[in-house]
Amino acid sequence: MGASLLVPDAVPRPRLYDVHDWTDGEWAFEAEVLDYVTHPVVSPERADLGHDPALPDEWWAELRRALAVLAEAEGAKVTVRDEWIERAFPQFLGIPAPAKVQRVTGHGDLHWGNLTTMPLTLLDWERWGRVPYGYDAGLLHANSLLVPDVADRIRLEFAAVLDTPAGRVGELAALAEMLQAVARGWYPELAPRLLARAESLTGVRPPVPVHSEVTA
Repeated sequence: MGASLLVPDAVPRPRLYDVHDWTDGEWAFEAEVLDYVTHPVVSPERADLGHDPALPDEWWAELRRALAVLAEAEGAKVTVRDEWIERAFPQFLGIPAPAKVQRVTGHGDLHWGNLTTMPLTLLDWERWGRVPYGYDAGLLHANSLLVPDVADRIRLEFAAVLDTPAGRVGELAALAEMLQAVARGWYPELAPRLLARAESLTGVRPPVPVHSEVTA
């Protein structure tokens, strides 16, 4: 609900009309009434990308603009916490946690199942908040590693963010989160690409992912 109040209208997303809360015994429920989005999701069956969706230049320009506007918005909460980073970097990347993390407001779950084709809409705002600089672009890049042309396009479009020391920290945070998901049984096909990308950034081969309950 906070996104509907704090995120500028220039960021394309479903409009929130109402929120309903109720309880049933020991269970609590919340339902949101949102716009019905009719244009298709880029990857409706999976978060990572299995093929090149051939998105037009206008789509990429709109995504870049939307994330830049979002970064300047007031964030309601910290989505990727320092405490998680301190544990996750050594466990999943094999390196110490950074001494400093620069944060901006971000979507927090930017993958291909949460983006539509033209016109662009960003879906699923449950995790939005203050994220490491470069985290959103890094997460989308990590979810694109099976399609090198798209991964290269992300690095081109977001070079001004990712090719900076702060952006590198954000991308590493995204990779650590993806490798934690690998340790929980997700992304078996993507796992070797995630490990290779992390090693290319740090010069350290990450530990083989093992089951973890480290929470963000």
